Amino acid sequence: MDSALVKDIVGQLLTKLDLQFSDVVVTDEEDYTRAEIVSDTASRIIGWHGETLNSIQHLAKSIIRQKGNLDRSPFLVLDVDGYRKSQEDKVRAIAEKKADFVRRTGSRVALAPMSPYFRRIVHLHVASTPELADLTTESSGQGDYRQVVLKLKDESKVRDGEELAPVIAEDEGDDDLGNLDI
Repeated sequence: MDSALVKDIVGQLLTKLDLQFSDVVVTDEEDYTRAEIVSDTASRIIGWHGETLNSIQHLAKSIIRQKGNLDRSPFLVLDVDGYRKSQEDKVRAIAEKKADFVRRTGSRVALAPMSPYFRRIVHLHVASTPELADLTTESSGQGDYRQVVLKLKDESKVRDGEELAPVIAEDEGDDDLGNLDI
């Protein structure tokens, strides 16, 4: 993706919204583009549960698609003050914690419903992490309630008639994924 175009579009949006920033650093990752906004007022750009950041990202993707005459929206991730990165790390950590539960019990376990972006993060993390090679993932559910299900690759270790384990165990109240929107 054209880094100069991304930087220009995001900068224009932030300026028009009167959100203070000093720079937009654009990097091309393996299969997407990440734009890190540098700002002393990151909380204003993030908004409540990331809603402002998500809205700016959505607008930027739409404008880039239109200006670049693209068939579909580009895969662009906006971040500010490491907010999005910390969400990604949190989702990976939750997946690893639930992986231990799957191994101990042989049960399948469903993570809390999350956006397509964060489901993708979990799928890629499980598929590319050697320590999780004995597990596989699948998505289930519809719309806003779509979630990732972790399960053992070796189905012979799963007990017959095993039901899907609860999304969140009673002692794990810190798994609130409700604000993971992208």
